[in-house]
Amino acid sequence: MFKIEERSTTAESKGKIQVELHGSKYPHRLNFYDKPPLYDVSIEEFETSALNRLRILAEIESSAARNRTWEETKTVTSTQCEKYLPLKSSHALGVDKEAQRRTDHLGHFVLRLAFCRSEELRRRFVKAETTLFKVRYETDESTERESFLSSRDFNWIAVDKAEKDKFREELISYQTRAETFEADRYYKVRWTRVPDLVDRRKVFLKGGWAYVPSREQSSIVYQEFETHLERDLHATSRYMPRLDEDTRLGGILDNLSQGFLAGVSSEWSASPADVNSEAIRAEMVDDLAAKHFPMCMRNSHQRLRADHRLNHFGRLQYGLFLKVLGLSVEEAIVFWRKSFDRITDDTFNKMYKYNIRHSFGLEGKRANYPAKSCQQILTSGGDPGCPYRHFSPENLESTLLSTYGPQGLTSTDLYEIMKTVKGGHFHVACTRVFEITHSSSGVKKGDGIGGGESVTHPNQYTAKSMELAKAQEEKAAMVLG
Repeated sequence: MFKIEERSTTAESKGKIQVELHGSKYPHRLNFYDKPPLYDVSIEEFETSALNRLRILAEIESSAARNRTWEETKTVTSTQCEKYLPLKSSHALGVDKEAQRRTDHLGHFVLRLAFCRSEELRRRFVKAETTLFKVRYETDESTERESFLSSRDFNWIAVDKAEKDKFREELISYQTRAETFEADRYYKVRWTRVPDLVDRRKVFLKGGWAYVPSREQSSIVYQEFETHLERDLHATSRYMPRLDEDTRLGGILDNLSQGFLAGVSSEWSASPADVNSEAIRAEMVDDLAAKHFPMCMRNSHQRLRADHRLNHFGRLQYGLFLKVLGLSVEEAIVFWRKSFDRITDDTFNKMYKYNIRHSFGLEGKRANYPAKSCQQILTSGGDPGCPYRHFSPENLESTLLSTYGPQGLTSTDLYEIMKTVKGGHFHVACTRVFEITHSSSGVKKGDGIGGGESVTHPNQYTAKSMELAKAQEEKAAMVLG
């Protein structure tokens, strides 16, 4: 487990943490993470390595919630890994493999700290990490995989020819082709180590031993990885009270542990204004909301139009969303003034104009505030928040139909959406709504907002929706032209 300590003997080491590592080389792409790291890392590297890994684990959990096939899950996971946590083979040229494997190693151990603190978090972390290991195992080069297996003692017993011939008929009966029997290799382990193979009747059992053919050898490896990680997570949890004394890490770990709730969004840089190559004006917001906004922002817009007001949290959440959408400060003042049409100009200027300018970094400490991500909206507990989490089931169903019915969502879609909501996968529900309402643009189930990714930011949802609409308009113009 981690050994965290302040290093303040020099100016360079301040603000850094130290973590243990026995041995600095990473000979294999596959890793059981037996030994924790020991080297200085900045707080930024500590957090970034974990966030990039968490993006992948969150998408793995989303894949399970969306009932993706194994091949679909493997494709999406591999794509996410290439984007956020590349891990090239030992034969790859032109890449710093040592740096890649160091980042992978560090991120895993940081997430152990975040996810060891409850039984539920440990269960979800182990399941996602085991899936990630399986994907890497299956996509690893055969020579490197064999090298990794040879480097560890998996405590299996190779079945010799005499024993193999003794149980020839029994072994062949377990889906082994007779013509390949002589070339097949078998390994003997206690049956409790391969419960999945026993359950699927894939192995011959004798005297408490399971005879595992080489083609099913991976089951032993996966089970060993899972058991190893479960044990280490429990050991890490016993050290957490001491780690909680480090005030630098508490907020980071709390934020990471929320990662499965809403996925992990990257910092938003693109905006629909870039897609449209034109500024967003105040009078355009009504039309954009009806066509492109996710449910959280459409709900805020509808409440604003109905009540002519929003509470402080609602104004902040919706105002920052509109800012990133491409609404300038001048247009934002016009939009909010028209929305608050039941008050005088003097009241508006005193109560709201300063806050609007402040959100654009023109007042106060002049910070450029980003729009709220799904994770921030879900965990804030404020009003209006995320409809998928905060609405009652009945209200959510009726709102979904009334809001997105014109865009193709039907009552038959509600069962699947509500199932993911009840499972706590709120961003998965939002992603499925996006797929359904953009099917006319060629979006299919499982596509998400592109490449299988789930929605993790309201502006991300809106940008992709507007991008698809623009592509359709251009295509129609080409046909007519």
